[in-house]
Amino acid sequence: MKIGIIGAMEVEVETLKSKMTVKNTVTKASMEFYEGSLGNTEVVVVRSGICKVNAGICVQILVDTFGVTHVINTGAAGSLDARINIGDIVLSTDACYHDVDATVFGYQKGEIPQLDTATFTADATLREKAKAAIKVAAPDLGIFEGRICSGDQFICDKEVKDAIVRDFGGICCEMEGCGIAQACYLNNVPFLIIRAISDKADGSEIMDYPEFEAKAARDCAAATLELLQTL
Repeated sequence: MKIGIIGAMEVEVETLKSKMTVKNTVTKASMEFYEGSLGNTEVVVVRSGICKVNAGICVQILVDTFGVTHVINTGAAGSLDARINIGDIVLSTDACYHDVDATVFGYQKGEIPQLDTATFTADATLREKAKAAIKVAAPDLGIFEGRICSGDQFICDKEVKDAIVRDFGGICCEMEGCGIAQACYLNNVPFLIIRAISDKADGSEIMDYPEFEAKAARDCAAATLELLQTL
C-alpha cells in the first residue's frame, strides 16, 4: 500500500511533511512531491495548488510516477448543512461538480458529457477507518459523512449555497475534491476526501477565515496521521 496525500495549500500539508521520513523529493508540473513514510505507511505528500485542474494533474502524477494505490485529500471546506459547524469534519461518501452544466444536451447537472456518471464514489473502507481515527485524534469534533461538491469558485453567497444544496444535495463545498475523485475514478484508485469545516459558505465570519482555515488544516492533518496508523 502506498498512499498519495494531497492538500491544495501549504498549510494543509506542512504538518504531514514535518512528521514524515522523506526519502525522495520530485518536482513535476510545479508541484513538489515528498516521497517517504509516515510511521509504517509509504506515502507521497504533495501540495497540488488550488482548483480542479491542479488536483486532477496531481493525481495523475501520483499514479504514473509514484504508483500510489490510494489517494487521500485533506484540507478545509465550507459547510452546506446547518448541522455542520466550523471545526467539524466531513468524510466523503461521494463527490460531484457543482459548476458543470451540460443540461442543454440532456445531461444532468454536474455530469460531464460522455463520462456516464455525475458522481464519484469514495472508498467505504477508508471512510470507516477515518471515522474511527478521528474519534481517537480529535474526539471533540463532529464527524459527518456525505457528498462533497467542488467548483472553481469560493462560495460565500447564501443564494449560491442554497442552489448547490438544492441541485446536488451536498454537505460541504470546496475547490479540488471532485477533480481528485474523477482522476481516481479514471485510474481505478480508491480515494477519500477528508475536510474540516473552515466557514459556512455564506460570507459570515469571513474576517476570521484565515484563523479557521489554519485550525481546520491542523485538525485534518491530525486525523490523517491517525488514519495512517490503521492502514
